[in-house]
Amino acid sequence: MSQNPEIGKSVRTGSFNTNVHDAGSGSGVPALLIHGSGPGVSAWANWRLVIPALARDRRVIAPDMVGFGYTDRPEGIQYNMDTWVRQALDLMDALGLEQVDLVGNSFGGALALALTIRAPKRVRRLVLMGSVGVPFPITQGLDAVWGYQPSLDNMRSIMDYFAWDRALVNDELAKLRYEASIPRQRWVDAMQSSEADIRALRHETLIVHGREDKVIPLSTSLTLAEWIQNAQLHVFGHCGHWTQIEHNARFNRLVGDFFAEADQQSA
Repeated sequence: MSQNPEIGKSVRTGSFNTNVHDAGSGSGVPALLIHGSGPGVSAWANWRLVIPALARDRRVIAPDMVGFGYTDRPEGIQYNMDTWVRQALDLMDALGLEQVDLVGNSFGGALALALTIRAPKRVRRLVLMGSVGVPFPITQGLDAVWGYQPSLDNMRSIMDYFAWDRALVNDELAKLRYEASIPRQRWVDAMQSSEADIRALRHETLIVHGREDKVIPLSTSLTLAEWIQNAQLHVFGHCGHWTQIEHNARFNRLVGDFFAEADQQSA
């Protein structure tokens, strides 16, 4: 039997083990990729088309955050931002990573913001993709994703909200995420960081969003671009919530160049 590609290596983070994909070994500052939320999500499902591209120039770390994927689910753990930030910092410490370039997708963007606010010296550059973390009215798409009831047909249905191009939403992807989603997940109630804390950030930040995103509205990235002093915003047309999949090659170049620029400045 072939090994499940969603399972990486196990790293001890506090009181539990985190499933981690660890690739590349270039000279650039390591990149830490934080996945989004939703039924069946995992680091591999979220970043499988990004990891090989970024790993050509740097070490790339993509963990399953606790409550998702193949990371342990300790009894009694609190699924909240404090727990996830602590997990990410524990992971960096366990891997000997003093500083990273941080990429967060959707829920992962809120976590990336919170981590950068709480431990600013541990982050060099920040990438927020389809990110939450600021106030916005819940969308029909996000409501459907959070209200998902496990079945293959329902998974096929909510996949429509993620991609602008329906051809990308095939039965194989729906089946993969359905099978991983059967254990009901706890949902995040509070993912916002305060406006004052976000405005205080001085990190160079790349904000990426799909113009046709039905899950997280483009307005969230417009707000982030306004609040973060050293931010640049890139909006992909004909693109839903999966920028890293629908415009994979362009996304990889955009993020790779953003990190490489910092590498050159520090050389």
